[in-house]
Amino acid sequence: MNDEIQRWVPEIEEFALFSEDEIEALQARSFAKDVRGKITLYVPCAVRGKDVQLKPEEAIRQLWLARLMGEYGYPAKRIQVEYPITFGRDSSKRADIVVFDPDRPTVPYMIIEVKQGKLRDGKEQLRSYCHATGAPLALWSNGILAESYHRKNPNYFVELPRLPTANQTIDDVVSEPWTIETLIEKEEKRQEEGSKTRSLREKIVELEDEVLANAGVDVFEEVFKLVFTKLYDEKATHNGLQPYLQFRNSNTAAQLKERIQALFDRAKLEWPGVFLDDERIRLSADHLQVCVGSLEEWKLFNSNLDVIDDAFEYLVSKSSKGEKGQYFTPRWVIDMCVKMLNPKESETVIDTACGSAGFTVHAMFHVWRQIYDELGLPHSHLFTMDAKHPRATRYVGEKVFAIDFDEKSVRVSRCLNLIAGDGETNVLHLNTLDWSKWDETVKQDEWDDTYGDGWRRLRRLRTGGKKEGYRNFGFDVLMANPPFAGDIKQSDMLAVYDMGHKADGKMEKSVGRDLLFIERNLDFLKPGGRMAIVLPQGRFNNSSDKRIREFIMERCRILAVVGLHPNTFKPHTGTKTSVLFVQRWNDDEKAGPLCEKQKDYNIFFATQQVESVDNSGDKVYVKKADGSLERDDHGHFIVAHDLFNHDGKTQDGIAEAFQEFAKQERLSFFPVAPSTVVA
Repeated sequence: MNDEIQRWVPEIEEFALFSEDEIEALQARSFAKDVRGKITLYVPCAVRGKDVQLKPEEAIRQLWLARLMGEYGYPAKRIQVEYPITFGRDSSKRADIVVFDPDRPTVPYMIIEVKQGKLRDGKEQLRSYCHATGAPLALWSNGILAESYHRKNPNYFVELPRLPTANQTIDDVVSEPWTIETLIEKEEKRQEEGSKTRSLREKIVELEDEVLANAGVDVFEEVFKLVFTKLYDEKATHNGLQPYLQFRNSNTAAQLKERIQALFDRAKLEWPGVFLDDERIRLSADHLQVCVGSLEEWKLFNSNLDVIDDAFEYLVSKSSKGEKGQYFTPRWVIDMCVKMLNPKESETVIDTACGSAGFTVHAMFHVWRQIYDELGLPHSHLFTMDAKHPRATRYVGEKVFAIDFDEKSVRVSRCLNLIAGDGETNVLHLNTLDWSKWDETVKQDEWDDTYGDGWRRLRRLRTGGKKEGYRNFGFDVLMANPPFAGDIKQSDMLAVYDMGHKADGKMEKSVGRDLLFIERNLDFLKPGGRMAIVLPQGRFNNSSDKRIREFIMERCRILAVVGLHPNTFKPHTGTKTSVLFVQRWNDDEKAGPLCEKQKDYNIFFATQQVESVDNSGDKVYVKKADGSLERDDHGHFIVAHDLFNHDGKTQDGIAEAFQEFAKQERLSFFPVAPSTVVA
């Protein structure tokens, strides 16, 4: 019979919210009955005083009842199960658990729903139950997640960090001081709960659906302000500028708005050029309270930006990027490109269509590791609240540049570069393709106030005379994922490009945007400079694109072509893409790294076989032998791919194979160690 008792838990991860002791205690109370010839599991209900069948939802309810009475101290006499909820004349609805007010024993104080399914559906049911009864506290749980809420008029749900105990008020829970260690504890708890915990992106989607859609504000702007403010709050607390975190849902809504606005104002001073000096948070006090309550538990500073990457990508993609045919490059593709081009501390890097700064920030991380390894310093967490070594900061200020024509993307990219680089950034709002009009842009006072320092650094990297303007630059490394969609038809833009003219010299009527980016990007490279660019697969195969292939080969050595999985940019687009890696020909070692021109040479070809994203656009994660998800050294789930070895947790991939190829080919940026050179 004991074997039958053990079967009430189909999989332990379905009850990940509860400890082994809690589960074992329920198992100890369980017993089996023979019901019409079938063994059925039962348990004495902790409140009803009768035996009930131990189905999965009942198991979760019994676990919560035990926790309410044990850990939280609520007496059984204040608890009722299957409490009727009345809507007009309809009293058929039943709340799973109700805890009554200590002073008014017939008035619901807390409503708990333990339904399996989606949080959104459960939350809507809770909202209706609380509205009907006036209960100020609510909790939804499915055994994996538990979300606690304080119902505030007019029926807003504000998240609580936890339920109050029987001896605490709601204000006691809300006003507890938090430190960075508090956020770390909550992050670790989410990691323990496993893969079914929600991401920051999902939190923002939920806020948008339930609060921001009806708030009369620009969702991107207001969420961006809150993330920006919370990043500052974490850093200020870590650096001792304030004793406790201030980004908390505490006190009245009006007091909360005043405090968050003050934090936002200080953040603008710390990281200028992201928001206007007089910009204010435009959410109402009530809406702001809901948003702060949802975001307060998330620690945004982490090892590699992955917590806020998804959130920013969602916001910017929805507001602007997708309409222009540009989609953010997945971070595993970016890391492959960085590993294959191997930027150094002495080399300049630029992304000419920077999006949310993926290529530049991950190039920074790559070079910082080199610096910290050389200095013998740890680099386990790169995007941290700690001050960077001066060499790391100097590298960001002098060597790393980014450009984008989308103003929202520039601000996101600038924000991340500023914070990662300890106040240094060279992210510029410019139209990369329309460089002949840059002089008009940079003369605007407001533009110069924000981007002037970075512009002056970029201008120093120009090559050629004044007649050429801003056509040619001397960058060592360029990585970009330019927009695929749309043709350029303006004759004044096309006139300055070789690709804007036919073979007979006549002007083309229109040219694909990505084709112009290829030519423009090559103009950014110094002799011997190298580039990785994401392109539609058709550019490599279509007979009509033979001219662009010849254009590239005339100017560069083709280093590699890596075909990405067809799902890479889903759900935004199913366009099949490849990454082209090239190095500009150079026979003069004084001009740059040697890449002597030759007719016949080897090219590295590879195709990604392991899908990282499924057909719905959801990430696919690496699984261990026991079926659980693999994590990297920072506790993040590892996305499945065969592009490179992730922290030694996966197999070597395309990047490692290319590195060996580069050494065999004696490529300048992967020099062979002297001891391995064969005379």
